[in-house]
Amino acid sequence: MYTQLDLFEVPTSYTASELQASTTTIATVIELFAGAGGLALGLENAGLEAKALIEIDKDAVATLRHNRPNWNVIHADVSQISFDDMRADVVTGGFPCQAFSYAGKGLGLDDIRGTLFYEFARCVKEVKPKLFLAENVRGLISHQKGKTLSTVLAVFKSLGYNVQYRLLNAVNYDVPQKRERVIIIGTLPGIYFRYPAPSTKILTLRDALKNVPPSEGVKYSPKKAAILALVPPGGCWRDLPEDIQKSYMMKSYYLSGGRTGMARRIAWDEPSLTLTTSPSQKQTERCHPDETRPFTVREYARIQTFPDDWEFVGGISSKYQQIGNAVPVNFAYHLGRAVMSALANQPN
Repeated sequence: MYTQLDLFEVPTSYTASELQASTTTIATVIELFAGAGGLALGLENAGLEAKALIEIDKDAVATLRHNRPNWNVIHADVSQISFDDMRADVVTGGFPCQAFSYAGKGLGLDDIRGTLFYEFARCVKEVKPKLFLAENVRGLISHQKGKTLSTVLAVFKSLGYNVQYRLLNAVNYDVPQKRERVIIIGTLPGIYFRYPAPSTKILTLRDALKNVPPSEGVKYSPKKAAILALVPPGGCWRDLPEDIQKSYMMKSYYLSGGRTGMARRIAWDEPSLTLTTSPSQKQTERCHPDETRPFTVREYARIQTFPDDWEFVGGISSKYQQIGNAVPVNFAYHLGRAVMSALANQPN
């Protein structure tokens, strides 16, 4: 049976003594906004045990339960969950980036009620983990001119944690995809976390899709297919005749910026661009290198480094959404090894 580490061998960035210590440490995790399980599976591969996974989307819940019947998957709105009686070494999750109202407020924990970040911070406060890991999109750094991130960090610090964040690209961690994410780490005093060092090899689409099994996938309309057929591997709208550029892009043609996601065909010997929740959106097209079609569900999953035996439940649109929203499994593995190392080397 194909497993994750068979296809993408995951080298580590830690010393032998650190890895030996981490493998003997049993750490438990509570994950919020668990989605289809990319983060949880990567952490499991790194040696962490999922104690509870909370998710509101019914298809994602079905996916988690189908693949890991032994996991404690809670199908609920996180705001309805009390964590007072839950204990775990680690709390993880990717809370959506929401706007806060800043007028006349110090923006402590009580001032951010009604946001999903509040629910994550409340979980941290009630569970009191040794370490937490929060994942978010790059836009969190500039959201509301940096005020949102500053508030997030301040709230975590007010809960008694040493907090750090870093913008990491999954392509540097054995993922054949350029995907930038902000990783926020909080540790109790005496626990020291080091971000994983980048891998030495960049994986490409060719690495990802070798012997990929057949699966369902959406198709382009005949009109779109005719246009994408004119784009070479590695190309985009700039490779189209000017009259087709204008008719296809419409108002976007006159905007500034790269717009390289439009009419984009990925080349075999490059990583994929960031996968979104749909493989055929006009602004973020991801066309197969040889065939004029979007990536299939299984190809999407490979690019996100899910194993082939990880099955997604729901309609085809839901499957693409679950995969596109996921943390790449190999990226989560590297983060998990860093978490295990930090916990294994804490003072007694």
